[in-house]
Amino acid sequence: MSIFRKLAWYFRLEWRTYLVGIIGLILTAIIAIIPPRIIGNMVDGIHGQTMTGRLLAIDLGLVTLAALGQYATRYMWRNAIWRGAAHLEQLLRNRLFSHFMVMDREFYQHYRTGDLMAHATNDLEAVQRVAGGGILQFADAIITGGTTLIAMMALIDWRLTLIAIIPFPFLAVISWFLGQRIHRAFGSSQAAFSRLNNKAQESISGIKVIKALGQEDADVADFDSQVARTIKINRRVNRLDSLFDPAITLVISLSYVATIVLGGLFVTHNVITIGNLVSFISYLAMMVWPMFAVGMLFNTMERGNASYDRVMELLNQKTHIIDRVNGLKTRPTGTLSYHVNRFDYPDDAGASLQRIDFDLQAGKTLGIVGRVGAGKSTIMKLILREFDAYDGEIQFGGHPIKDYALDSYLPAIGYVPQESFLFSSNIFENIRFARPEATQAEVEAAAAKSDLSGQIAQLPEGYDTQVGEEGISLSGGQRQRMAIARALLINPELLILDDALSAVDAETEAEILANLKAERANKTTIISAHRLSSVMGADEILVLDHGEVVERGTHAQLMAAHGWYQRMFDQQQLETQVKGGVSDD
Repeated sequence: MSIFRKLAWYFRLEWRTYLVGIIGLILTAIIAIIPPRIIGNMVDGIHGQTMTGRLLAIDLGLVTLAALGQYATRYMWRNAIWRGAAHLEQLLRNRLFSHFMVMDREFYQHYRTGDLMAHATNDLEAVQRVAGGGILQFADAIITGGTTLIAMMALIDWRLTLIAIIPFPFLAVISWFLGQRIHRAFGSSQAAFSRLNNKAQESISGIKVIKALGQEDADVADFDSQVARTIKINRRVNRLDSLFDPAITLVISLSYVATIVLGGLFVTHNVITIGNLVSFISYLAMMVWPMFAVGMLFNTMERGNASYDRVMELLNQKTHIIDRVNGLKTRPTGTLSYHVNRFDYPDDAGASLQRIDFDLQAGKTLGIVGRVGAGKSTIMKLILREFDAYDGEIQFGGHPIKDYALDSYLPAIGYVPQESFLFSSNIFENIRFARPEATQAEVEAAAAKSDLSGQIAQLPEGYDTQVGEEGISLSGGQRQRMAIARALLINPELLILDDALSAVDAETEAEILANLKAERANKTTIISAHRLSSVMGADEILVLDHGEVVERGTHAQLMAAHGWYQRMFDQQQLETQVKGGVSDD
């Protein structure tokens, strides 16, 4: 019963709905005891040759009225209980999705996408069944079983009733024994489903890489192996689950045997009439559902209990990014001051950033370059508040960025990573995602600034062209430019390009940078890049190595210093000349 205790907060919230449902179940159970009694009287009337046409019509009318009454009361409880269950599912789905929206990067590094999807589908469905079928099984087993037992004892014979229910305690023992094992087995089953779901999601998302490397057979074999393991785990659940119905059937069969043997003796000795025996057997048949409900209840509760624990484990996770209740509601503007003494990624022993200091005034452009893994993207992540645990302070507009409300701070930043996510919609909707109210003219202007409007004009459907899942129908350069257009559409105070020009050719890069310089004369820009031509025009360039600034200055100053920057720039220029400036688009 622990799952009912865990859901007590919801039952208190929806007590009126469930009260209506339980009243409906009570009325249904009371009305249900009428037809068997009437049928027994009819049998006695026929056997005693006292049945008349008038009495038969009255009895049949009463049975019909009872059937209509049950129709109405069943509609009453079904509508109430299933509505309550659907509301719980809606509540938990919204709560879980909202929780996903506020969790930080560390959370998504720990939980994989397929696992989260399994929690949001299978687990929530199992919890919903507790609030629907579980309540029905629990209440109906008590109400229908209780009223039927009372009718058997009060209307027929209490001695016959006691004999008939002797096998029932065995069912409780079996249910308790199997219920504990089903709880553990179903927890393993849900975990296996999460792993399988995650494997399918990863394989579909990475299908281009799998095909490019010729790993289709190996991936299919790995998937088949996971399917086999999942089926093996589910077979144990099914074996335990399948033991309930035979146990119930055995209990009911023993009750029928006892009823027929003792009931027959009672009839022959005139203790009860043959009509009473017919009524009693009808009541005993009505006990089949409550008995099955008991078995199903243990199954439903254990499945729901395991799933609820998995969902609550997610909901109990806390984000490390604290959005202050009384945070600054103003849009940040002005100088970005970055002074971080040290930052370590969670569960990482080494320092990712050390002694990073710069002041970027409004209207200026900062370039950040360095080897792969030097810490360029890490600097951006701290500005974007993906991590808040660092030694130092970052200010924007004279205030620490942690003092801003996230809803005021983040919309002032336009961030374009190297691999931007595009939605399975058309070009127009993807560009205006950050500003759903943007007009066609504003979207086209943003596309022009990212040097994308010409290519869109050549497409048969123009801005209505579907980009496919994650922009699969577009080239890498087109996806990057579309992401830049999306960022420019919000006219951000700070624009961050995190290697966002890596997939475009040199000519397109120069065009985009020229547009940005003209467009963002009074706005701040940070450009992180591997290709040094992207940062040549920056007001200051930082060269990183192992999370530290090893060189800084303008392009001319760094070239004159004859360090890593000068050597890498000359090397890239030579490579460009050899390749002849071939475009990736």
